[in-house]
Amino acid sequence: MKILKIVLALIAGLIVLALIVALFINKDYAVEREVIINKPKQVVFDYIKLIKNQDQYSVWNRQYPNKKIDYKGTDGTVGFVYSWDDKGSAGAQEITKITDGERIDMDLRFKVPFEANDRAYMITEAVSDGQTKVKWGFNGAMKYPMNLMLLFFNMEEMLGKDLQKGLNDLKVILEKQ
Repeated sequence: MKILKIVLALIAGLIVLALIVALFINKDYAVEREVIINKPKQVVFDYIKLIKNQDQYSVWNRQYPNKKIDYKGTDGTVGFVYSWDDKGSAGAQEITKITDGERIDMDLRFKVPFEANDRAYMITEAVSDGQTKVKWGFNGAMKYPMNLMLLFFNMEEMLGKDLQKGLNDLKVILEKQ
């Protein structure tokens, strides 16, 4: 019985220590990647502003090919919502702001595998008349005490590789057109 009390006290102590550590861990994270695409800026922007096109280049959209998809509104305009539902993932992406030819901002609302509200954006910058730099960024926050996971998961690495793969695939798609 004494050993059980010691073990339980140690477990409780570890939990309290973890909760205290979580108070001092940053809750925010941000990841951005970029690629140069050999196409004019407006051509690139006109493609990326359509959220449905992400099914062609986004690692996450292609991860669940049999997902149920729902659309509300007009794609490429503020207020458009792309919702998905699959056993492993469910949520919605909404266009919240568009600066034509420059930037598109989106809210991401995840339901499965966990609830989270994050933001994403895509920016186009002309490098030359026939080249465009595309930046794809993602930022969010993990609520306390879940932010403790940021000690064990490198969001820069985890999200960054998927963003870069998506941008590289976007480059291939657009340069073939």
